[in-house]
Formats: sequence, C-alpha cells, structure tokens
Amino acid sequence: MSDLLGIGYTGLRAYSKALSTIGDNIANAQTPGYARRRLDLTEVPGGSNMVLYRGSITPGGVDIKGVVRSVDQWLIADARISSGDSERAAAKLDWMNRVESALSDDSNGIKTALTKLYTTADQLTADPSNPTLRAQFLQAASDIAAGFQTAANRLNSLSEGVSAAATAGVSQFNTNLGALEQVNLGLRKAREGTTNQAALLDERDRLLDQLSSQAGVSATFDSHGAVTLRATGSGDMLVGGGVVTPIAMTTAADGRISYTLGGSPFANATGSLAGYAEASNHIADQRAGLDTKASQFAAQINTAHQAGLDANGNPGQPLFTGTTAATLTATTLTPAQVAAATSTSTNGNMLAFGAMRGANDPEATWSSHLATQAQATASARAQDAAATTRADGAAAARDNVSEVNLDNEAAELLRFQQAYSAAARTIQVARETMQTLLSSL
Repeated sequence: MSDLLGIGYTGLRAYSKALSTIGDNIANAQTPGYARRRLDLTEVPGGSNMVLYRGSITPGGVDIKGVVRSVDQWLIADARISSGDSERAAAKLDWMNRVESALSDDSNGIKTALTKLYTTADQLTADPSNPTLRAQFLQAASDIAAGFQTAANRLNSLSEGVSAAATAGVSQFNTNLGALEQVNLGLRKAREGTTNQAALLDERDRLLDQLSSQAGVSATFDSHGAVTLRATGSGDMLVGGGVVTPIAMTTAADGRISYTLGGSPFANATGSLAGYAEASNHIADQRAGLDTKASQFAAQINTAHQAGLDANGNPGQPLFTGTTAATLTATTLTPAQVAAATSTSTNGNMLAFGAMRGANDPEATWSSHLATQAQATASARAQDAAATTRADGAAAARDNVSEVNLDNEAAELLRFQQAYSAAARTIQVARETMQTLLSSL
C-alpha cells in the first residue's frame, strides 16, 4: 500500500508542476522571446526480483527531470542571420528615401527653377527689353540658389540624423552586451532544468536576437548555456570570460560613420549599425555631389551671362556667387543688368542661352542626377523586400518550434488535469484500502 501511496504522491507532484508549466506558457503566449516550455517526465522503477538484476520491474510513479524549452538552435541561428540582413537593408532604405525626398523638386524646386530660367530666356529672345521678363529671369536665378541651399541644409540635417541614430544604436548595443554578461552570471549559478534557468535562457536568446539585428555577431555556449560572443568579421571578443568589450563610433567631418572595437576597426557588414554606416556614406556622397553640381551650374550659367551685354551696354555680371550648395547665392542685379544682348544683336545672348539646352546643360544634368538617386533608392527597396521576405520565413520556421499554440496548450491542460485527478484518486483508493484492511483486524 505504501507503493500505491508513493505512486499517487509522485503523480500529484509531477502533474501539478506540469499544469503550472502550461499556465506559464499560456500567460506568456504574447511575450517576445518566450520559448514554449514542457515538463520532462520519466517513469520511476518501483522494484525488481533481485538486487543486481531487474528481471521484472513494477511501476513506482513518475519523476520530474526538469523544464525543457522547445527550441531548435539551427533555426535560431538562421533567424538571427536573416534578421541582421533585414535590419541592415531597412535602416539603409529609410535614409535613402529621405535623401530622395531632400533632392526632389517638391522639396527644393531646383528643377522647376532651372526650367523657368531657360523658358524666360527663350521669351526674352522675342522681347529682350521687357522689364517683367528680365525680372522673372533674375527671380529664376534666385530660386535656383535658394533651392541648392535648401537641399544642402536638408542633406546636412540627414547626416546629423543618421549619426544620432547610429549613436543611439551603439549605446543600446553596448547596454545589451552588459546585460548579456549578467545573464551569463545567472546561468552559471542556475540549477539544470529549473524554471529560473529557462527564464534566463529566454532572456539570453532575446538579447542575442537584438544584438544580431544590430551587428554581425557569433555566439558559442558552454555547458551552463552561458554565451561567448564575438564579432563575426574579426573574431574579436565582445562578451566572454567575465569581460565586456563595448564598441565605439566615430563620425568624420563629412558625416561618414565608422565603428571601432577595442581601438581597432570594427568590420561590420550586417545589422542596423551597418545600414546606418552605408546610409551615412551615401549621404556624404550626395552632399559632395550637390556641391559639385552647384559649382558647375554657377560657373556654366555665369559664363553664359557674362558673354552678353546688359541694357546699358555694359558686360554681363555673374548671376551667382559661392562655391558650394550651401553658399550659392544669387547676385543682386536690376532688370536692366540682365545681359540679353550681344555686340551685334539685342537678343543675341538670350539666343545663346537657349542653345545651351541639351544633353549637358544644367537642366538635363540635374534631371540625370535625380534619376541616379531614384535608381539607387529603388535598388535599396528591392534589397529590403528580399531581405524582409527571407527574415519573415526564418522567423516563421523558428516560431513553428518555439511559439506557444493556445489550442495545443488547452489540450495539454485538459490532459494533465485528468492525470492529476487520477493521481488523487490513486491516493484515495490506497487510503480506503488501508482503512478496510485495518478495520478487519
């Protein structure tokens, strides 16, 4: 009868723990990073017919081996790799879209102003002495300069913005490194198969997910589940042996971002931090390209205007001053100072202006520049779409193993409730049988 009581007791203890585990699963069904848990149960041998040989074993109850997380390390690693690629593409695309917006005609009006300048020049060929058309010609030049200044200011703001985003990302990355080392300390002290160990493993995986989404990292684990984290590119240690090595960020004068680890370059080709670095390089290239365009346009248009004569017969003045987009300024001129004429014709210089329009004139060059940016953004968008699809697929495969399915948990809950009731009934039967035997004496 004592065996029967023992069987019932172990059943009550095991199934009560199983019900508690299912309750944890249901309560954390929507908790990010939570991996479904199950209780590992095993049969307890009750006895045998010989001391050294178990020819016949009678049931002795059920034993709890521990709490087991439903995870697949290969699927987890694949999800982290694809997540890093997706975050890199998404971070880059976000800033590429902003650059495209900063250079668009809706934002700065450069393309419209260039078209207006040439259209007004064409109109002046028919009526070179018209003061209204002369004033419109000068206004178009002023709009061009203002447009370049607006574009330069917006690109400068974008450069500062991506630097600030990267700084925040580096800070979060280093914070996660420190938190991961604290989890390592907990894992080395946690008992195998306990709920505490499972919770620490969940937190470890959550931190590794975040770190992998930010930069290229590789992880190895010891027998306790504690992690040693290294940079994928160089193999330099980030977390391990009780030591945490944070990364640092440097922003160059032109806004380009770079990272270092322990004073050495941190080669990083994945994660949001890599996306920020690529975006900063693109913005720096666009800022340099905008300055070049502003200088070229000013020189080309100034040369054309200075080749003519104004209404008073004086040589034409430069329409622009400044050598960069941010410093480009329209010269203050009166309508009479518009150099529409040449020495032989009252509209000769405006005719020459019209003849400039072609494959290499400022208007066409600027349109080509915008098209190049649009193509770069479209390419980044395609890369983001592909990386997102890949990451979603990897995450879904991982979730098929790790996520909590409430329908399954409901079925398991019913099963273990019935098992718990059966264990309780076993104890009741043992008690009733014992009382019957004792009362018959």
